Amino acid sequence: QVQLVESGGGLVQAGGSLRLSCAASGFTFSSYAMAWFRQAPGKEREFAAGITWGGVSTYYADSVKDRFTISRDNAKNTVYLQMNSLKPEDAAVYYCAKHRAPRYYRTIRDRLSYDYWGQGTQVTVSS
Repeated sequence: QVQLVESGGGLVQAGGSLRLSCAASGFTFSSYAMAWFRQAPGKEREFAAGITWGGVSTYYADSVKDRFTISRDNAKNTVYLQMNSLKPEDAAVYYCAKHRAPRYYRTIRDRLSYDYWGQGTQVTVSS
């Protein structure tokens, strides 16, 4: 079955960088848009970054644009999130997610358009 496993989270000082990875299996990875969502304590899970099936187009929340970069390696069935210039407000559990529709991007920012989720990886940013 579908499995998404995040890694790379940890503790970093404000201004630092972190690279998250998500290893995917159980589906045709190259046919689906993927995304990273994040959830801070007491807040709803929110879209951070998304990438289309071939990696040609990327999408970002305004709060992370110009600091985060999403990418994917379809040969490795892996999606990445490079996070630079981290701020305390970036602290959250970060989740990798698979879009529910193959080769479809119009709802890439919508949490309800994703049908599988990883277990999450904790990112802590100290001030």
